[in-house]
Formats: sequence, C-alpha cells, structure tokens
Amino acid sequence: MKAVNLIPGDQRRVRPSGNMSGGAYGVLGVLAVLLVMAVAYVMTTNSVNDRESEAAQARQEANAAESKSKQLGAFTDFASIKQQRLTSVMAAAQTRFDWERFMRELSRVMPEGSWVNATNASVSGDASGGNLSSPSTTVALPEANLVGCTPRQSEVARMMVRLEQMYRVTDVALNESTQEQAGGETSLQSCGSLYKFDLTVTFSPVGPVNEAPKGETSVPASLGGGS
Repeated sequence: MKAVNLIPGDQRRVRPSGNMSGGAYGVLGVLAVLLVMAVAYVMTTNSVNDRESEAAQARQEANAAESKSKQLGAFTDFASIKQQRLTSVMAAAQTRFDWERFMRELSRVMPEGSWVNATNASVSGDASGGNLSSPSTTVALPEANLVGCTPRQSEVARMMVRLEQMYRVTDVALNESTQEQAGGETSLQSCGSLYKFDLTVTFSPVGPVNEAPKGETSVPASLGGGS
C-alpha cells in the first residue's frame, strides 16, 4: 500500500537536495566582496599610519638637525670673531713702536745745552714736518720729526751721529739747521740766538737682533758718548 502525506505542502519540511539556489551564491559573493574591502581598508589604514609615523620621525630628525646646525653656527660665528680679533691684535702688534724707549734714548744723546721744543711721530711714516732730501719709499716706516735748539752747528752733526746709532734707527735726515736771530731772546719755544735744528728720524719696521744697551747711566760709546 502506498503512503500518503496528508501535511499541506507549504508546511512540509524541506529536505536538502545537495544543490544551492542562485540567491545563496549571490550572498556569498557579497560577503566575499565585503571581506576583500575590509582587508583592503585595514591594509590601507596600516600603511597610512606607518607613513604618518615615518613623517613624524622625519620631522623630529629635521628639528634635531636644525638645532644642531644652529649650535654649530654659533660656534662658527665665535671662531670667526676669534680669528678677526686675533688678526687685529697681530696687526696692532706689528705696527706697535716703543716710543717711550726712543724718548729715553733721545734724552741721553742730546748734546749739553740742547733741547727739543716740538716733536711729531707716526708708525705710518707721515711724521715729517720738513722737506726730506731722502727719496720716498713704497713701505711706510715709522718716523719721528724733531725740532729743537742747540748752541752750535757742530752739536747738530754730533746729535745726528748719535741718533743713527739708536734702537731701530735706519736714517736721520737734516731738514733745517739755522740761526733764527742774532741776539734774540731764548726760551723753550724760541731758539733766539741759538741754532734751530729740524731732523727726521726713520726707523726699521721691525726690531733688530742686537738691541741698544740697557741700564746705562751715561751715553755709551756706540751712541757717540764721551763728550
């Protein structure tokens, strides 16, 4: 006898047949697309985060390099200032002249009864107050111009010989040696009846190896002493 199923068709259980309908394939496709999109989003987000981290690290390194550059720049400026000052000191030392020593030695070689009433000195070679007979040179040498009074003409020659033996002196030029006025009044400013001398003393740019003697109380023979 054949069995008859009395349950209505819409209430009967569905038995799996092993085959999938088209709607199920569509759902799986949508899920696969969503999965791929999610994976792509995660990878993109991670890549952006990595790039942002690298950019932040690069900014930190740039800031550190800029700070170090400023520190090195300050050191460079200091080194430049130091070099400029060193150059200035060396230039000043090269042009320095011991005028105090020159005046001490001058006081020892002046003939008796003679004096200097005007003097002008310069390390640039422009101290002359008279017309020099010596030719001009291209090198500016220290000079001193001496104007004073002396009782006799012979004392002017004696003083020039002594001046030529002084420290760093290379030349002594006579600009003038005349008697101002016979019977005139003699003072510190005016020679009166004495002889007026005008000398230009030129020095070497650097000191000699053998310096003039020191500590003597009298005029040494090398400076024309003995008178």
